[in-house]
Amino acid sequence: MSDIRLQSIIIVGGGTAGWMAAASLARKFASNRHTKITLVDSAQIGTIGVGEATVPSIRPWLDSLKINEIDFIKRCNATFKLAIGFDGWAGEGSHFFHPFAEHGVPILGVGFHHLWTKLYHCGRAQPIDAYCLGSQLAEKNRFALPRKDERGEFLFNYAYHFDAALVAAYLKSWSQTHGVRHIDARIEAVEQNGETGDVTQLLLEGGQVLAGDFFIDCTGFQGLLIEKTLKTGYEDWRHWLPCDRAVAMPCESRLDPAPYTRSLACEAGWQWRIPLQHRVGNGYVFCSDYLDEDQAITELTRNLEGPPIAEPRMIPFVTGMRRDIWSHNVFALGLASGFLEPLESTSIYMVQTSIQSLINNFPTRHDNPYLRKEVNRRNREHQEHLRDFIILHYALNKRVGQPFWDRCRTMALPDSLAGQIELFRHTGRIQAGANDFFRYSSWLSMFAGFGVVPQYYHPSADDISLDDLDREFGNMKTGIDRAVMGALSHRAFIAKNCAVATMAEATT
Repeated sequence: MSDIRLQSIIIVGGGTAGWMAAASLARKFASNRHTKITLVDSAQIGTIGVGEATVPSIRPWLDSLKINEIDFIKRCNATFKLAIGFDGWAGEGSHFFHPFAEHGVPILGVGFHHLWTKLYHCGRAQPIDAYCLGSQLAEKNRFALPRKDERGEFLFNYAYHFDAALVAAYLKSWSQTHGVRHIDARIEAVEQNGETGDVTQLLLEGGQVLAGDFFIDCTGFQGLLIEKTLKTGYEDWRHWLPCDRAVAMPCESRLDPAPYTRSLACEAGWQWRIPLQHRVGNGYVFCSDYLDEDQAITELTRNLEGPPIAEPRMIPFVTGMRRDIWSHNVFALGLASGFLEPLESTSIYMVQTSIQSLINNFPTRHDNPYLRKEVNRRNREHQEHLRDFIILHYALNKRVGQPFWDRCRTMALPDSLAGQIELFRHTGRIQAGANDFFRYSSWLSMFAGFGVVPQYYHPSADDISLDDLDREFGNMKTGIDRAVMGALSHRAFIAKNCAVATMAEATT
């Protein structure tokens, strides 16, 4: 019987997505000398990466590669991330967190959110962030490695902020060490099988021909293989997520690095601040219907923490998703597969998830449309779940009287999101599948931050008297405050454990 395993996998495009794919596949085929992995890109073509904020799933992925966390942090100028802080979204002067942590703990078997809802309706609850260790560490600019509680669960989780270019270089070195071949060349043409439509080979500058069995498209927004060649189609979500530009500009650090990503509501969108060890990443995500590019640059520049260290970079985009991320023998990753604005730092997470989906449903040299259909179906479910959560931020905003924000607050919502909001208002419940990334705690943090509190709480909450409940919540907050005060500042933790030389020198 002939061997139907793939012999040659070609990754087209570098950057974070390309080298994450290379590293994942190198790990997958570590004991298989049959399958060769090649990444082709050109140093003359830049990548979008302007600094990245991640979610906690990045940590087990790095661990699966046996990458040392401290080495990774030092070489990528990384800092720690406990949460995303939202400033001004619920009105001028408002502030709340979406933490990587649960809120509170159950009392006598009654879920925390039911108890907090009861206290809220009695006018005796503090903001929900007061009962979350991750939020309070972030608020006080402190950091510690998480430990487990009496239930055996971690009290909070964390991710990283890092320099995307340094991460790509780090993963490139790792991948090449583990057998990935790298070709630095421009692609001049893509050739297809005349009968099946499959991509067969790439024609590179200088006349080199690169043939493959399977191709992974990491070519960014252009989607060289998945769209320009195979014309898969793109689903536009701008009617729900109208921001279509981002201007990025790094600046010098003037403040201690915060252990969270800041999202500041602005006139026609929002600004990110991502503190690294050596600089701060900044960007303004905005809608060009309400603000032109020059105005956006002016507003961002005016709101920097320190002097800029590079020229502003304008990035146009269309929020949405590729209709299929797997078509014929091409699989799209990263920006080639679609784009959800960076509000919840989901880009790298989706690269991880898509790679794993491919590995779990790995093809052979025999065509199998059922594999493709299943992967594309799961990807759509995943993307729509993320989409709804991000739309929620805009739909619940309280920036009344500003045209962009008024439009977002009054727009028609996807039925799935509209139903989710009404379910929560009336029952305090959230519908989330087993594989959905944003779980109950995430939705709860956003609803509470925008002042949306359920009308209902479980009647078992009334088995605890109001005074007893008040006392228990006070004890909960006291315990959290004590733990926060016992932690080092974020800057001091980095300086002690994983600082690059420049930051360590600045601290002494």
